[in-house]
Amino acid sequence: MKTIYLSLGSNIGGREANLEAALAKLPGIGVRVLRVSPVYETEPVEVTDQRRFLNLVVEAETELFPVQLLTRLQQVERDLGRVRTVAKGPRTIDIDILLYAQAVVQRPDLVIPHPRMAERRFVLAPLADLAPDLRHPVTRKSIRQLLEAAPAAVVRRR
Repeated sequence: MKTIYLSLGSNIGGREANLEAALAKLPGIGVRVLRVSPVYETEPVEVTDQRRFLNLVVEAETELFPVQLLTRLQQVERDLGRVRTVAKGPRTIDIDILLYAQAVVQRPDLVIPHPRMAERRFVLAPLADLAPDLRHPVTRKSIRQLLEAAPAAVVRRR
């Protein structure tokens, strides 16, 4: 079993219900949830003319390989109504693989650790709630250190 960290976000419809529905589907795709961070309300990044997001981070275990995990997470997104029309646009659910044990994956369709996690307070704040001393496999900085250095953004714990 590999320990993984996933970021979940929603800004369409019943945001909390979308997060809960995604969490409920994880065991059925081979992801054993260990812990869930508090929920944060955050401003959208890049495409700012949209509703605020609710975000959380999940610590879990899986026997799936990274690409298998990605494929199954994308199916959960589709099952919950995600339609990819505008990059960085509104979405019912977004599930990103932040970390997969200490693995580093560089593929056209998948990069682990998540390539922009160090810039995103909406990822780092809930991740720091679960694992502040966890080290990024590339930079070797702790999640706490990454959060302290991240660009300013409105990220409120609910």
